[in-house]
Amino acid sequence: MNLSPGETTPGEADVAASASPAASAASLTVTGRAFPTNRGGLCKKGWTAAELLVSPDRILEPMVRQADGTFEPASWSDALDLVAAKLRVTRAEYGADAVGVFGGGGLTNEKAYQLGKFTRVALGSSRIDYNGRFCMSSAAAAGNRAFGLDRGLPFRVDELDTADTILILGSNVAQTMPPFIGHLEGARAAGGLVVIDPRRTATARLTDDGAGMHVQPTPGSDLVLLLGLTHIVIAEKLTDRSYLANRTTGFDAVRRSVSRWWPSRVQEQTGVPVWQLRELARRLAAGAARGAATGSGTYILTGRGVEQHADGTDTATSAINLSLVLGLVGTTHSGYGTLTGQGNGQGGREHGQKCDQLPGYRRINDPAARTHVAGVWGVDPDSLPGVGLPAVELLGALGEPGGIRCLLVHGSNIVVSAPNAERVRAALKTLDFLVVADFFFSDTAVLADVVLPVTQWAEEEGTMTSLEGRVIRRRLAVDAPEGIRSELWIWQEIARRLGSAGTFSSQASEVFDELCRASKGGLADYSGLSYALLDTEEPVFWPYPVGSTGTPRLFLDRFAHPDGLARLVVVEARRLGAPAQVGGTLTLITGRLLEHYQSGTQTRRVRELSDAQPEARLQLHPATAEQLGISDEAWVEVSNDRGTVRCRAQVSTDMRFDTVFLPFHFSGDQRANLLTDDETDPVSGMPEFKKTTVRVRALVKAGANV
Repeated sequence: MNLSPGETTPGEADVAASASPAASAASLTVTGRAFPTNRGGLCKKGWTAAELLVSPDRILEPMVRQADGTFEPASWSDALDLVAAKLRVTRAEYGADAVGVFGGGGLTNEKAYQLGKFTRVALGSSRIDYNGRFCMSSAAAAGNRAFGLDRGLPFRVDELDTADTILILGSNVAQTMPPFIGHLEGARAAGGLVVIDPRRTATARLTDDGAGMHVQPTPGSDLVLLLGLTHIVIAEKLTDRSYLANRTTGFDAVRRSVSRWWPSRVQEQTGVPVWQLRELARRLAAGAARGAATGSGTYILTGRGVEQHADGTDTATSAINLSLVLGLVGTTHSGYGTLTGQGNGQGGREHGQKCDQLPGYRRINDPAARTHVAGVWGVDPDSLPGVGLPAVELLGALGEPGGIRCLLVHGSNIVVSAPNAERVRAALKTLDFLVVADFFFSDTAVLADVVLPVTQWAEEEGTMTSLEGRVIRRRLAVDAPEGIRSELWIWQEIARRLGSAGTFSSQASEVFDELCRASKGGLADYSGLSYALLDTEEPVFWPYPVGSTGTPRLFLDRFAHPDGLARLVVVEARRLGAPAQVGGTLTLITGRLLEHYQSGTQTRRVRELSDAQPEARLQLHPATAEQLGISDEAWVEVSNDRGTVRCRAQVSTDMRFDTVFLPFHFSGDQRANLLTDDETDPVSGMPEFKKTTVRVRALVKAGANV
C-alpha cells in the first residue's frame, strides 16, 4: 500500500496519510506526493517512518511497574483505575497543582487542545507546559511583541522561490528539512543565499561557487551581529523611510540603541570581518529595494541556532528589527519568518498546552478569553486555574516541597531533551507517581510507574499546522494494534473516572469542531474550518474566521497590535565575549543530524538510520584536535560541572577552532543535555542550548584504540 505524504514541516517524518483503515501496517510504504512545500520529497526519516509502526520494540499493552521494579502488562481498565486513583489521592492531599503535565510539539492539534483542557478542567491544575518551550518559544515571544501575533512564516513557503536574497540564521535546513532547500534555488542563482552559522554545515555549503555567503560568527554572538547589521543599514541610510514612518513605531529608540555597535566593535565581539558585515548589510538593503521595484523577494529566516539561548527572544527580536528597518515584513514580496522545529511545532503552540495559554493563542489571564473558552467547555471561568510554570521551572518543581508529586508525560522524552538532563532524571525518580504515554520504552518511560501505549501517525485522524500556518488533515491509514489507544480516549477515560466537569470526546473530528469554537475570535482563529473543508485539499491558512477564505500572507494591511503598527523593540547585548579557549576549554553547540530526530527514541529504532549514525560524535577542528592530542574516531570525554559525555571524536574543518558540536539524539552517557545549562530566557523560558562551556580531553592517546 502506498502512503501519500502531505506536509507538516517540510522534510520531517510526520506525514499525512490517506489509505484504507483495514490495511495492514506491515504492508505500508511511503511514496512522494506533489505538494507546494515538499514537492514529493521527504528526508530519510520520512521515507522510513512506516517501519516504526511494526517495530518489535513497540509497546502493545499498558505496562505497570511492580514492587521489584519490573514492568508487567495490565488491562486498560486496571491501568487507568490506578492512574485515576493516584491522581485523586494526590489532588486531595496536596492540591491540584501537585499534578503536572508535560506535552509535546508533535501532538496533533486535537491532542494539544484536549491536553490543555484536560489539565485545566479534569485535573484543575495550572502545571502544564511542553517541549516546544525548548524549541520555538523565543521566536514566538519575539513575534508576539513585534507583530502582535506569532506564526512561523507569515507567508507561503513557495513564495521563497521568487526571492533573490535569503538570509538564514542558525538553521541547517539541508539536513533538518531537506525538501526545503528547493525553495532556495532562486536566491542561490542570484548569488543571494546568506547563511549565518558557527559551523560550516550542509546548508552553509550551499553558498559555495558564487551562490552566496557563509558568515561564521562565534557561538552566541548572533545578537551583536544583528545589532551591527542594523547599525550599518541605518548609518548608510539604507532604511525604507516611508515604511518605517507608516507601518512601525519605535524606530528612533532602536536607532539610538544600535549606534554603539559600529563595525569594528562588532568584528571584535563576533569574529566576523568588517568587510563582510558591510557587504551583507548592503546586499540585504539592495535586495529589499529591488523587491519593492520588481517583486523579487528578500527574506530573513531564523532557526534554533539563534533562538536557543538565554537571550534568544532578544536575538530573534533583533532579527525582526533588521527586517523592519529594511521594510520587508507585511509586503507582497518579502518578509521575516522563523522555521519550526517539530512535526507540529506551529499548531502545538496555538491551542493550550503552554502554561500561559488558552485555545486560539489566547492569554489565560485575560478575563474575556477565560469567559469565552469556559463557555465552550461548559465550566465556570473562575474554576480555570491561572498561569502555570514554563517547562524548565515545571521540571525544577518535580519532587520539591510544595511542588509536583505526580507527572503525566505525553509526546516527550525529557530525560534526553531537557537541559541539565541528569538533574531532570534524578527529579523524576523522586516523584510519587509518573505516567508516560509513548510508543516505545523511551528513557523517560523506563522510569514510569505506568506506561500507556498510544497510536502513531498513520493510526489516527487529526490535523497538523505547518510553519506557514497551513492546516492539514492527517488521515487514518491503518488500524492500530488491538492493545493501543489514542490519547483522546485515554483523557476521556481518566476524566470520567475523576468525575470531571465538561465533556471529553475521543473522536478527533468532534474535538476539532470544539477547538474551532474555542479559538473563535482569538489570534489563531480556526472557527471557519472543518474536516469537510480540509478534505477538499484546498490550501487553508489561519487565521480563518467564519466567513473568510483564510490568510496565506499576514500583515499586508496592518499588524496585529491595536494600532496596526509593528513594534521595533530596543534590545541590549548583555552577554559579551566568550570564555577563554585554553586548556581544553571550548564552547559546545548542540543540534541535529540528518538521520535522527529529537531524542532519537524513534529514529534510533530504524535500522537504516541507526546504521548511518549509530552513536554521538563530537565534531572539532583539526587544529583543536591536534592541540588536545585527539585523533579522528578516538574516544573523548566532554565534561563540565553538570555532567560528562563520552563519545568518539569527528575531526572536521567545518568547525571553528574554538567550538565543538554534539548532536542531541542519543541516550545514556552520550546525552548532549547532560552538559547544557538550565538557565533560561527571562521572556520566553527558553533554555541555553547553544552556548555551553565544556572541557574536552582524550580518553586514550592519539592513534590508539579503546
